[in-house]
Order: sequence, then structure tokens, then C-alpha cells
Amino acid sequence: MESFSLILAIVVVTALAFDFTNGFHDTANAMATTISTGALKPKIAVAMSAGLNLVGAFLSVEVANTISKGLVDEKGIRPEVIFAALVGAILWNLVTWLVGLPSSSSHALMGGLIGATIASAGFGAVHGDVLVTKVLLPAVAAPIVAGIAAMISTRLSYGVDSRTEGKAESEASRKGYRVGQIASAGLVSLAHGTNDAQKTMGIITLALIAGGAIAPGSNPPTWVILSAGLAIALGTYIGGWRIIRTMGTGLTDLEPRQGFAAQTSAATAILASSHLGFSLSTTHVVSGAVMGTGVGRKGGVVRWSTATRMLVAWILTLPAAALVGAGAESVTDLGDWGTAVVAVFLVTSSAAIWKMSRREVVDHTNVVEETEVPAGVVTTAIAAVAPPPSGTIGEDLTATIPAPAGTEPTAPVASVAPPATTV
Repeated sequence: MESFSLILAIVVVTALAFDFTNGFHDTANAMATTISTGALKPKIAVAMSAGLNLVGAFLSVEVANTISKGLVDEKGIRPEVIFAALVGAILWNLVTWLVGLPSSSSHALMGGLIGATIASAGFGAVHGDVLVTKVLLPAVAAPIVAGIAAMISTRLSYGVDSRTEGKAESEASRKGYRVGQIASAGLVSLAHGTNDAQKTMGIITLALIAGGAIAPGSNPPTWVILSAGLAIALGTYIGGWRIIRTMGTGLTDLEPRQGFAAQTSAATAILASSHLGFSLSTTHVVSGAVMGTGVGRKGGVVRWSTATRMLVAWILTLPAAALVGAGAESVTDLGDWGTAVVAVFLVTSSAAIWKMSRREVVDHTNVVEETEVPAGVVTTAIAAVAPPPSGTIGEDLTATIPAPAGTEPTAPVASVAPPATTV
């Protein structure tokens, strides 16, 4: 077992706390569509996702190595820097969870680490080429690729059975797609474990290297892999119900075949990225896939107002977490008492956010309830220029064109008949 200092133990515990928030923050990525279409009951869905996240954590360490060996200069990093980075990531996760926005836990962690590293060792300690090629470019490309793949898959799935085109799906068809949706949701959960759990493995490994507990360039120890897998699995089982509601019903109205297309496309993109060592945001991928299915279904509607809010959160994630991480590092740099102040701030802020969340509880009992989503600009514009229903033109004109001044309104004449004659 590695030799531990107090600060190193604090960093490991904080990293596992971040992993826990990552789990409940990203449960929606795997299970929101499955829950919203009724393929699985909410509690069963999150339990299944938790188990597969744990399994996925053992399948690869490529993403963990990207964080522990590639993103920042591990030689100039102190454990306090990593602690400050985790503070920025955790607080951003909790704030976006409170408002139900599916933001990226991965980018929150990256942002916190970059900000704390710059505050401690300067810009030169961040490897810009790794940041661009393995974090920023995948962040832009992955949701687009997944969205296009999901759109094509959705159109193909609706086109295969033309007899159901424009009609309610047959019960056999719906059952078939629900089974496929359960399988694809399991694949997304497995992929999530191979990607997101590894980020915590990487950050703990980096802390162990910084604290002198293991040699530079080491792979994550087995106990790190196990603890990170358990933490994210527990967080997943708790269920981020607020974000599940947004992802499942806030973006578009999903049918089983759409859910199947979205999850299959997202899982493929995530697994490919994990194999290449890209620190991918599963949130970006799944959100892009869900929007792709909305565009791909004939008559489908994407709620662009919600999508816009999500995009703003995505853009703000890296800089916001970086600012908090840099501020926390500036305080921890003052000594042990500074580290204690940051720890108290983290605990107090987390408790306050949790208390605010209790004002409107969202859990497995009401996660699929219909919520009023305000119409976006695009939807409003389309409604304004849409032609009126057939058979109502005359009535609409009568209702909208005022009668001449000084005249009494008259009732519409049902028919014109010749006057009766008397013989």
C-alpha cells in the first residue's frame, strides 16, 4: 500500500466524492430515454446502469492515462492543486444538477484541473496539444457525429416498416424496440464506466504521483480502479432525477425506436473514444444523439429553447470550473489553514445546494411527469406562419374582420331559400 499524507488522503476522498456526483449527474445519459419511453421502471433502470458502470471501469485505462500523464505536467503538480481542481468540478456539477441541466462532468474536471494548474505553475504546465486533440476537438465533433448517426438511424427505423408510417406503432413493434432499447442502454452504461470512471482514476493517480506515493508514469493501482468504479456506480444508483427529466422529456418526445437509435449511436461513439483515449463528454454525445432522433422522426419536434440552455452550460463549463479551481488553489497556497478554508467552503456550499433542491423534489415517483416547456423562438415562428385548419377560413375571417361602424352584428345565414308562395 502506498504511503499516505493527510492532504493526499483528503484529495483521494474528494476525488471519490466527485466521482459520486459524476455518477448521479450522468445517470440520464444512459437511462433517461429508457425511462421516458417506459422500457424500464426508473429504479430498475438506475440499478442496471450502476452495475454496468462498475463493470466498465475495469475494461480500460486509456482515458485515465490521458489525465494522469498527458493533460498537465505531473512533475510540477502538488496534491493541493488537485484538491482545488476537484472543488471547481464538484461545485459546477452540483449547480447544473440543481437546475436540471445536462452539462459535462468531464469538462468540469478538466476545467478545474487546468485552472488550478495555471494558478500554481503557470500556463506552461498545461499541455495545449493534448487539451486540443483529446478534449476540445472531441467535445465539438462527438455530439455532431452522434446526432447525425442517430438521425439516420431513426429515419431508417421508421422507413423499414412503412405500414406503421404516420400511425401508432404496433404493440409487437414497440415491444421489440423496447427490448433493443434496454440492451443499448446497458451498452451506454458500460461505455460510461469505461470513460467517466477512468477520469477519477486518472485524477487519483495524478495525486498519488504528485504526493510521491507512486512513481511517475504509473498506471492506476487496482484499488484506485475498484474504488472509482464503486463510487460512480453508487452515484448512478442514487439517480440524477432532475437531469433525467430534462434529457428524457425536455429535449424531444421520444418513442421506443428513437430511444434505441439514440442510445446505440451514443454508445458506439463513446466506446470508440475510450479506445482512443479521448476524454469525451458522454453528456454531449447522448444529448446530440437525442436531438438527432427528434430531427430524424417525421413530425418530431426538438425543443430548441432547452437545447440552447444546454449549449450555454456546455460553453461555460470549462471556464467556470477553471475559475473556481484557480481561486481555490490561490487559497490552498496559503498553507494548511487555507486548505481547511477551501474544504469548509466546499462542504458548506454543497449542503446549501442540497437544501435548495429539497424545495422541489424530483425523484423516481415523478421523473416522467409531463412538464410545461416554454415554446422556443423557432417553434413560435413556425406556429405563426402555419396555415389554419381546413374548414375554418370563413369563421376565422368573420372573427377577425370587424363589422362596419354603426351596424349590428348579424348571425350567419345557414341557407338561402325562395319565399313560400300561397295558392
